[in-house]
Amino acid sequence: MRGTRRTRLCLAWVMAASALIATPAAGAAERTDGHLTDLVNPFIGSQDEGNTFPGAAVPFGMVQLSPDTGHNTGYDYTQSRIRGFSLVHLSGVGCRIGGDLPVLPTTGDVTQTDDAKYAAAFAHGDETASPGYYRVGLASGIRAELTASARTGVQRYTFPATAKADVLLNAAQSLHKASGSKVEILDDHTVRTEITGHGFCRDTGPYTVHTITRFSRPFTAYGTWDGATVTAGSRSGRGGAYVRFDTTRDRTVEATTALSYVDAAGAAGNLRAEGGRSFDTVRRAARGQWEARLARVRVRGGTGTLRRTFYSSLYRSYLAPNVGGDADGRYLGWDRRVHHAYGFTYYQNWSLWDTYRTQAQLLALLAPREARDMARSVVAVDEDGGWLPKWGYGPVETNVMSGDPVTPFLTTAYQMGLLKGFEERAYRALRKNADGVPPAANPGIGREANAEYIKDGFAPFDKDRPLAKMGDSDYHHGASVTLEYALADAMLAQMARGLGYDADAARYAARSRNYRTIFDPSTGFFRARDASGAFTGSPDPALGTGFHEGTAWQYQWLVPQDLTGMIGLIGGKRAANDRLDSFFAYDRLLADPARTAREVWVHGDAYAYYNAAVYNPMNEPDLIAPYTYLATGQPWKTTDVVHAALTLFTDGPTGMTGNDDLGTMSAWNVLSSIGLFPIQPGYDTWGLSTPVFDRVDLALDRRYWPSGGLTVTAPGTSAADRYVQGVRADGSAHGRTYLTTRALRSLRSLAFTVGPRPSGWGTAAQAAPPVLK
Repeated sequence: MRGTRRTRLCLAWVMAASALIATPAAGAAERTDGHLTDLVNPFIGSQDEGNTFPGAAVPFGMVQLSPDTGHNTGYDYTQSRIRGFSLVHLSGVGCRIGGDLPVLPTTGDVTQTDDAKYAAAFAHGDETASPGYYRVGLASGIRAELTASARTGVQRYTFPATAKADVLLNAAQSLHKASGSKVEILDDHTVRTEITGHGFCRDTGPYTVHTITRFSRPFTAYGTWDGATVTAGSRSGRGGAYVRFDTTRDRTVEATTALSYVDAAGAAGNLRAEGGRSFDTVRRAARGQWEARLARVRVRGGTGTLRRTFYSSLYRSYLAPNVGGDADGRYLGWDRRVHHAYGFTYYQNWSLWDTYRTQAQLLALLAPREARDMARSVVAVDEDGGWLPKWGYGPVETNVMSGDPVTPFLTTAYQMGLLKGFEERAYRALRKNADGVPPAANPGIGREANAEYIKDGFAPFDKDRPLAKMGDSDYHHGASVTLEYALADAMLAQMARGLGYDADAARYAARSRNYRTIFDPSTGFFRARDASGAFTGSPDPALGTGFHEGTAWQYQWLVPQDLTGMIGLIGGKRAANDRLDSFFAYDRLLADPARTAREVWVHGDAYAYYNAAVYNPMNEPDLIAPYTYLATGQPWKTTDVVHAALTLFTDGPTGMTGNDDLGTMSAWNVLSSIGLFPIQPGYDTWGLSTPVFDRVDLALDRRYWPSGGLTVTAPGTSAADRYVQGVRADGSAHGRTYLTTRALRSLRSLAFTVGPRPSGWGTAAQAAPPVLK
């Protein structure tokens, strides 16, 4: 009866989902020809709080030159006025940040200094974007075009014929809280600004960005403003500046703006290093960089929509972290002193609570040289500023989010072979972070609840505890923090063992079992405990307290280091599968996957984190959860759930699940589409599920991946034929539901055979992912 019922439900799933992820018939659109950049839609996620930006950037560029419409993170597709084109954006963050130096072309006399009042109307019908390029026609008759290099943004404005073609440079207004600004007209081609700001989800310490803008031809007039007072002919001001051109004959003006977080000399140096080229030259170079990045993954099969969605996600995965150092190697450290990056590029902007789960692994796979420099940069944060970061923006700590995300981020780099030459330095920083808390003078909170966690085995939940420093508090999220600390301990134990620190490894491995301390046998779920050790909050796991941006239902699977132990706590595999089926609304999912994903899983807007007993594909806490079935003997259900979740990614402005969080959700899409997912973030275990493409060719860097490339095939994969019947690794049968990084290093081919019904593949006990000890 059970098998018969499963078959009926599978057939219903096929009928509902075939149009969503179906592969076309053989010979139809099997190859991705032409320019891969043409498949990218930068507007994806620009509506419904995806918080992406459509403007111009190069991979990991310091500058992300993009329009701002009035939304707190920059651009909202539903809005129809542009306040300016500003230099700094972070893709998919949920809080106000960046937006430095919005620039807007206008005509006529300058009478307004508030960008909300002088904003220019536009329509999407006269707007286009592709990787490294953005263009829009403004209602004023001006056409604006944007492109970028790593440290510069280049603008081209085509004006109507007029003697009063103006460009407004607004130093005082931005997306963050500007606490000070200065603007200077240096000569008849050049404007310099200094902008000091602070803020994110909460106030941070101040930081300063320096810019210098060089125009392609001399101004005919200029002026500055302070507040609402505009002074023609003034060379300096606190608010902003305008420069004027005569476009009665030559209607085009180009401008290159260089950015530095170090000083004005750094901005000038970046302009010398990367400026001096025409708009079209910079645009071609940016497109070439993106083409090369995207070409590291070639897919065959799938619908046009599926390919566009995939490559758009791959594009967003490369937008951050961002170059933080100048062309001369100088960067501003977290001690507010200038340092020099010798032998590596310094990066910044660390959304670690998000990216440690997916994007860190994807970059280690496809961009290992850059990922190595990113890891070195995180270690430099500790060495310069005294402690590892939690959520870093530019040269400051925000302390946003909770737990210990930097540990699995760096241990991922270790397991992927990216720390060679500085493993010991990284380990010293990680051990200090794992065993203590930052001193009071340090702006970071690190593992804020570490003393209690080490002593009692759990982080206490205290919702009324005053903030010790800016940002979030681990005490406000004691239950989820306990799980996050335990996960980090497990991953650090593996690194310690690999480096020969056996006593440390045993200590951290023992602490990795601390997740058990917050398991409440009376409810069968994890639950917050107060300082006395008593369970607290509602016993209903959908309503309990102490979980950061989630519920006990969503956090119950965040034990990747010991799924066997966690499954034992809730009663064994049958009980775990029943709970997973309930969590994913599995029966409804089989009957109508897309509708279940959109109407059952997604139960509100991007910020609806609480009061739910189902999977939340719009946020990070349960990103790994679909792969739990690999450990419960029902791996086919992982494919069912993953493929249903993939339907939430589409190729329009609303095609993003929640905030992208610097590429986290995009990387989830890319990895899950390939069928290779990091199920133990911070370690070297990759879970397997059915790819959505017939073939995926990964071009890999031989210095880190000796094979030089991996081909993943799944001929005929579709909604009807989505179940793994068998897997062959370099021609040999592979019965496990996972691969290790070590195996991947030399692997050249991973071949999936698929069919219409679940098989026995991956169901044996020894096929499950390992327990970390």
